[in-house]
Amino acid sequence: MKSITIKGSKRESVGKVATKALRNAGRVPCVVYGGDNPLHFSAQELDFSKLVYTPNAHTVEIILEDETRINAILQDIQFHPVSDSILHVDFYQLFDDREVSINIPVKIVGAAPGVLNSGGTLILNKRKLKIKAIPSNLPDDLTIDISGLELGDKVYTADLKNENYTLQHSDNMVVCQVKISRASLVEEEEEEVLEGEAAEGAESKDKEASDKATPAPEK
Repeated sequence: MKSITIKGSKRESVGKVATKALRNAGRVPCVVYGGDNPLHFSAQELDFSKLVYTPNAHTVEIILEDETRINAILQDIQFHPVSDSILHVDFYQLFDDREVSINIPVKIVGAAPGVLNSGGTLILNKRKLKIKAIPSNLPDDLTIDISGLELGDKVYTADLKNENYTLQHSDNMVVCQVKISRASLVEEEEEEVLEGEAAEGAESKDKEASDKATPAPEK
């Protein structure tokens, strides 16, 4: 998995006054959990743009002023309800031999015949899936090849199983599917109506022809 770097400074004080002063200076108060003790630090808000404002998943290397280096993942983030600025960030420390849970984006590749040839619509039910793995086995994304999907076909969580990680979802959850589009459904219904009317018309003509061919009863 790709990693980004965030440079920070340890926080000597974690009170409200100190926290407010950090935010006024354009810095974000942060905490790293998962180690022996929580580690409090702050970093420039601009440094979080590549981590927060992206659909991709990343690990983070936190580098502090005393050259302390910590590998972590983003666990939680709080935004200001009005300005949308970052108020606080929680990280979870990574260890080489310890599994961690993280949401991974789903990536679609290929073109589905059910869409190209049958007028279906590709529905992506889940844009991210939660997996559990050791850090070295964390993928950048979960790739689904839809080049074999016909109309009505579905891809389930069970289809994405991999020995490198565990998917934390039920096996029968639908990740994506090719459904018949509303336009195609209306078109089908119209065709059925027309076919029905045509059949009724033909039946009526046959009846008229039969009536004409039948001789009138003698008086």
